[in-house]
Amino acid sequence: MEMLATLRGTIVGLCTLVVLVWAPVVQAGEVGTERIASGLSRPVFVTAPPGDTSRLFIVEQWTGMIKILNLSSGTINATPFLDIDGLSGASEQGLLGLAFDPDYATNNRFYVNLTASSEDTYVRRYEVSANPDIADANSATTVMTFYQPQWNHNGGWLGFGPDGYLYVSTGDGGGGYDTGTGHTAGTGNSQDTTNNLLGKLLRIDVGVGVDDFPGDPNRNYGIPASNPFVAVSGDDEIWAYGLRNPWRPSFDRLTGDLYIADVGQETREEINFQSAGSPGGQNYGWRLREGTVQTPGGGGGAKPTGAVDPIYDYNHGFGPTEGHSLTGGYVYRGPIAELKGLYFFADYVSN
Repeated sequence: MEMLATLRGTIVGLCTLVVLVWAPVVQAGEVGTERIASGLSRPVFVTAPPGDTSRLFIVEQWTGMIKILNLSSGTINATPFLDIDGLSGASEQGLLGLAFDPDYATNNRFYVNLTASSEDTYVRRYEVSANPDIADANSATTVMTFYQPQWNHNGGWLGFGPDGYLYVSTGDGGGGYDTGTGHTAGTGNSQDTTNNLLGKLLRIDVGVGVDDFPGDPNRNYGIPASNPFVAVSGDDEIWAYGLRNPWRPSFDRLTGDLYIADVGQETREEINFQSAGSPGGQNYGWRLREGTVQTPGGGGGAKPTGAVDPIYDYNHGFGPTEGHSLTGGYVYRGPIAELKGLYFFADYVSN
């Protein structure tokens, strides 16, 4: 592992991504890993409802299943929590994200991010059934959907911020260099373009009874009045832009700070940062910028006025501090004193 000083503290990079579910274990003053589940098919995300310390919910990308791991027994339930049909389960598509409502204990709601067989992106809401280990598959409600030009760069994360709003990461539409059929000509989908939802971090209100679009069955949410593009040019849902493929942002559960990991094209991987209380509206530079440098090909250019550099980026390669596909992680807030406040991340293609 590597430790790197940044303006915000320390970032810890793990140079491999473990494809099974792992947990930290301390023995004789050292930190290692312990396998806690196996027999999974392309697990891409793990989370749990607020306050639930007995179960982990594991998202399988291509099967469309969410499985429950019981931490006390170390076993996975035979019946999945949810099995979603009609996915486009290939390459970077499929079931990509899961978030439980902060009031899950009372409203039973949770949200998923997926690529449907139409290859469009959907955010859906479900509710749990009377059995706490089984979701009600018939409760599916489309929260939002939007066109995805190509099969890759789907973003796919969603999570609730300390403000109670739902944040959704979206990729730039796929392909390479943000170009091709379905992409905006010239500056691309995400760079300096705020009139579509691709290459963005979105922020919406999914509170019970909130619906600013009652006549549209594919838009069941509200727009927070404090979103940066409300009442000005740009889509009201947008919180930040200039992103390529934000794969696994996360909030620091103690401070509320937001870390946005963004996968690069062919040169740099980057981690972006927003402090708690940020007004939003940040431009992170893609596709003109890749990390802290000008994108080498496909329309790179000078840093746009007001664009924000990442707090950390690293080169593509197979060296000990290099990689090719960043997977965002978390700021550690567990019991190991030496690790508290460190941000852990991984890379899917490294040595």
